[in-house]
Amino acid sequence: MTTTHHDLPAPAPRKAALASFMGSLVEYYDFFIFGTASALVFNKIFFPEFSSGAGTLAAFATFGVAYVARPVGAVILGHFGDRIGRQRVLVFTLLLMGIATFLIGCLPDYHTIGIAAPIALVTLRLLQGLSAAGEQSGASSLTVEHADSGKRAFYASWTLNGTQAGLLVGTLVFIPVAALPEDILLSWGWRIPFLFSAVVMIVAYLIRRSMPETPVFEKVKDSDGVSDIPLLALLRFHWRALVRVIACALISVMSTLFSTFALKYATDDFEVTKSSMLLVSVVANLIMLFSQPLWGMAADRIGRKPVFIGAALGCAVLAFPYLFLITTGSFWIILISTVIIQSVVYAAANATWPSFYSEMFPARVRYSGVAIGTQIGFMSSGFLPLVAAAILGEGRMGWVPVAIVVAVCSLIAAAAASTAIETNKTDTMLLGEKPRDPATDAEHRVLNGSPA
Repeated sequence: MTTTHHDLPAPAPRKAALASFMGSLVEYYDFFIFGTASALVFNKIFFPEFSSGAGTLAAFATFGVAYVARPVGAVILGHFGDRIGRQRVLVFTLLLMGIATFLIGCLPDYHTIGIAAPIALVTLRLLQGLSAAGEQSGASSLTVEHADSGKRAFYASWTLNGTQAGLLVGTLVFIPVAALPEDILLSWGWRIPFLFSAVVMIVAYLIRRSMPETPVFEKVKDSDGVSDIPLLALLRFHWRALVRVIACALISVMSTLFSTFALKYATDDFEVTKSSMLLVSVVANLIMLFSQPLWGMAADRIGRKPVFIGAALGCAVLAFPYLFLITTGSFWIILISTVIIQSVVYAAANATWPSFYSEMFPARVRYSGVAIGTQIGFMSSGFLPLVAAAILGEGRMGWVPVAIVVAVCSLIAAAAASTAIETNKTDTMLLGEKPRDPATDAEHRVLNGSPA
């Protein structure tokens, strides 16, 4: 039955923010515990026949392979998110991630089933990647479309707060696990964080399944504005915004720098304990739970562009002293520097992008545009540990090539953001739309069944 304007669902910004927060918590708890395990134990469990260095590269490659699956997942999930709605697709992504993660915790190791173990690991990691491809983009679309026009960045920032909470919970679970004797850690201890994912998945599912579809999407569907093939409409009429999001999403290399590379670099080369680095991550992500909503409020007040661009430029500059300070091996110096660059500077970009990217696209291609754009850009983040391990030099200045790569990515993100139109004052229904003349506008004619 066709929805009428009189029975559109009422906006539910707080419930949407909670559903997005919990869904992102589960998705990125699952995603990040894989990153931690790849840095700490997977080389010995699934690649024991390799040398220490080659095993580490193989484990990081397994971490990165999900980022190859993510653009594919973005096309598929974006299509259905723009065709049938945000809410149902988000329930699917939640279940897919939870099941894949739980099964990783059940995998036999290489000594038990041989080469089948890493093959199964890669397969489940690909499923994680497919799921993650649609999570943040769908959650940010859902939240932006439920929020009041003047509070979109604030409510959408809770999507990324869920990401930080997921990393926080995952790290807290891994701290006692990493402290286990090595024989216990490598036999069954590493499985605990993966099996625990079933608990948080069930909680998030109960919240998300009752979430109503957005009034914005229902209005688009009611007016026959849904594209038959959103991807084609996206590539034909909104490719500039898509390219911009891809470039802006390169800022995500900072996240992997903190969560995966720095962990491995400090513990392997500078004798910082694993538990100390995990504690640094806990403190930094805990502070981000408070700083990100504040940055979201700032983006609502002064605009998305100044907040995002300032953060990207700050990351480009601070990547150098951050990696240098890791070489001191001092817990307190590493903690303070991480809080400054991650919890304050990077948090500004992290809190702003869910609204910033979503508002570049009209509702009929928003899920696809954000999903595809971010996932292609996020591939840089997924392979940063692998690239960094390959270019890392010897000695206390060996980090310089890594810092250069991170800085270049951050500068590209800042430059791309500078080309966007500021949208903090734009009405939600008009986001991503251009002024239309039905006689000349090709997309209008396509949507109405006329030749372009």
